[in-house]
Amino acid sequence: MKLSIPSQQKKGIFQELRKANLAFQKLYPGDSDKRQAVHTVYGGAHLFKYNTAPTLGKLALAHFKTYAPNFVVLAKALELPNHEALPELEADINLIDKQLSTLSTAEQKQYSAYLPYTIYHKIIDKLQREAVEDFRIDFEDGFGNRSDSEEDETAERTALAVAKGMKEGSLPPFIGIRIKPFTEELKERSVRTLDIFLSTLLAASGGKLPNNFIVMLPKVTIPEQITALVRIYEVLEKANNLPEGSLQLEIMVETTQSIMAADGTNPLRQFIIAGEGRCIATHFGTYDYTASCNITAKYQTMDHPVCDFAHHMTKVALAHTGIWLSDGATNVMPVGPHKGKDLTELQFLENQRVVHKAWKQGFKHIRHSLWNGFYQGWDLHPAQLPIRYAALYTFFLESYDDATARLKAFVEKAAQATLLGDIFDDAATGQGLLNYFLRALNCGAISEEEALATGLTIEEIQGKSFMKILENRR
Repeated sequence: MKLSIPSQQKKGIFQELRKANLAFQKLYPGDSDKRQAVHTVYGGAHLFKYNTAPTLGKLALAHFKTYAPNFVVLAKALELPNHEALPELEADINLIDKQLSTLSTAEQKQYSAYLPYTIYHKIIDKLQREAVEDFRIDFEDGFGNRSDSEEDETAERTALAVAKGMKEGSLPPFIGIRIKPFTEELKERSVRTLDIFLSTLLAASGGKLPNNFIVMLPKVTIPEQITALVRIYEVLEKANNLPEGSLQLEIMVETTQSIMAADGTNPLRQFIIAGEGRCIATHFGTYDYTASCNITAKYQTMDHPVCDFAHHMTKVALAHTGIWLSDGATNVMPVGPHKGKDLTELQFLENQRVVHKAWKQGFKHIRHSLWNGFYQGWDLHPAQLPIRYAALYTFFLESYDDATARLKAFVEKAAQATLLGDIFDDAATGQGLLNYFLRALNCGAISEEEALATGLTIEEIQGKSFMKILENRR
């Protein structure tokens, strides 16, 4: 066999290529191996208490059981798969519920009620166990314009509440604050709030931050705003004896300038670089962004085409960089017009109609986000939490059987090719299937036992790398 390329020349060419390949891999390391929350709940700082997260869970569960007293009501309100075949009479519903509760998952799947039944009970379990995954104490829109003395006092009080929550174990897995933007008008106020909050918290907690603590910087328009926050972080870390790099940030994409800079380029990558490794996520601000596009209030929804454009631009700019992406919120709250406990039947039915209509809209919006590859969003009210999980569980469970069969066959095919020394060039599809199970497992849509049906171990799934699975199975 004759070769025309001398080994030495090829070696020199490949040395240069190696430098470029390694530089590319550094820029695009792939998805983060850490858990991403499925939502962020925003609440005004003036309302925050050390036990806000469990309180919201209790409120969400009570709301859910009031307006979906059984799985059939939920299925028909959201038009879940097979909802048409479900019974109407309460006695028949209770009988099916009791029957399914005694069966294994495989046996339950023989019933048309399986998916609505499973989704309903998984929602209840999630609301009881961990209703809030991520909470942002909001000093911006959710707090409003207040006097300096009031914001100072609130920053100090909420910091002490977080410290108490750390001690009591009542904080959600992720928590943080949203400060005001770094505009000329608000930068001083923003930094003062951050300083008071962090200094008070660290003094009260013995110098410790909560797990997964994050600061949200809103309305970012130029990289220099992020750079300024990083410099502030360095001062705060030194002053409070925090290890360098302890403070992390996320940014909000809520202006057209965040998608297209003055020079006609997408600035998001430059925003991340300005964070110097501290920026872990971008969150989309639906209503500020649609307003900046001159969309009237009636049409400022998460599934508006201008939002889809921004989402795709964000994806293209930040895909495979390890930066988490979060969509925005539905601003229609599932709350009925009639208040109080002693409602007439007519008033309750009117409330139920309003709540179910809002549920369906929120469900549609979250499904649209998931379809676009955004696996995190915002929730603004406890009544929205059940529908967050309804959308997630429906999205993952309705394709579980197909995804399980595909991943199992895919791993076997890939492993066989590797063992035989053949080239397996479709690892991206395998990674996509693996990501499905990672997210489904993390949000509670499937159990560890259901994940094992893929033929992978939990350790392999949680390792988050399809290529490493293949390498370890050689």
